[in-house]
Amino acid sequence: MYFILMKKSVLRGTIVLIAIIIGISVIFVQNNDDVKINDFESSNDYSEKIAITTTTNVITDLVENIGGDHVSVTGLMGPGIDPHLYRPSASDVKELQNADIIFYNGLDLEGKMGDIFVKIGKGETHVWAVSESIPTESLLILDTNGHFDPHIWWNVELWAEAAKVVATGLKEYDPKNSEQYDENLSEYLNQLETLNSNNLKKINSIPKEQRVLVTAHDAFRYFGHTYGFEELSIQGWSTDSEAGIREIQNLADEISKRKIKALFVETSISPATIEALKAAVQDRGHDIVIGGELFSDAIGEKGTTKGTYIGAFTHNIDTIVKALK
Repeated sequence: MYFILMKKSVLRGTIVLIAIIIGISVIFVQNNDDVKINDFESSNDYSEKIAITTTTNVITDLVENIGGDHVSVTGLMGPGIDPHLYRPSASDVKELQNADIIFYNGLDLEGKMGDIFVKIGKGETHVWAVSESIPTESLLILDTNGHFDPHIWWNVELWAEAAKVVATGLKEYDPKNSEQYDENLSEYLNQLETLNSNNLKKINSIPKEQRVLVTAHDAFRYFGHTYGFEELSIQGWSTDSEAGIREIQNLADEISKRKIKALFVETSISPATIEALKAAVQDRGHDIVIGGELFSDAIGEKGTTKGTYIGAFTHNIDTIVKALK
C-alpha cells in the first residue's frame, strides 16, 4: 500500500514538472515572437523613407537638403568623378531600377546614361532631370548643334530652379509630407540667396581686367556669365574630347601676351593638361602660377564642408579671389 502511494506521488510530481516546462516554453516563444514583431516594425519604419538614386554628388546634396529625414539617397558618383566619362556598372543600373525616384542633371551631362533614364522612366520609378524647368533662354548655348551647357550648378539662381524641381518630385511621390518639403525648400533658397550675395561681395575685390578664369575644361561658363569673368579652357565643355598640343600652345600664347596671373586645376580632371599649359607659358617668359584646385563636375567628400554645394562654391570663390586679386 505504501509502495502504491509513493508511485502516485511521483506521478503527480512528474505531471507538475511537465506542466511547468510547457509553461516556460510558451512564455519563451511568446517573448521571441514579440522580439521578431518589434524587429519587423523597426524595419518597416526604416523602409518608409523614399529610396532615391542620384547621379552626381552635387545633386545628392541637393536632394538631401530638400528631402530631409524622409529620404534615403544613394549617389552613384562621388568626389572626383567625371560625369562626362562615367560608365554605369551593373550594380549602378540595379540601384536605379530599385529606386522610388531618380534625380539626374540632364542636358547630356551624364552622356549615354540618358537612354537608361528613359527606359526606367517607363516603369514605376519616377525620373526627374533637375534642369527640366529652366527656361531655354536662361541656358547657355555651346555650339551650332544646339547643345546647352549642362554645368547649371555654377549659377546659383539656376540651382535654385533645380531645387524647386526636386521639391516638386518629392511632393508628387509623397504628398502627405508636402508641407515639410516646402519648408525645406524655402530654407534652402534663403541659404542660396546668402551664398550669392557673399560671392558678389568677394568678387568685387578683383579688378575687372583680372577676372579671367583659366581651367582644363569649359565648366565655368555660367559662373563667368554671372560674375563677369572671361573663361578660357583647354578642352571643350565635355572632357570626352581630348586636349591637343595645338590647343595648349595657342592658349599659352594668349596667356603670356595678356599676363594672366593664374591657372586653376579641377578636382575631377587630371592636372596634367594644366601643368603642361603652365610649362608652355613659362617657356614664353611669363611667370604664371597654379592658383589652386576648383570643384567643377563634382563637389568634395560627404560629411565635410566642401562636400556640400554651398561649401564647395564658397571654396571656389575664395580660391579664385586669393589667386587673382
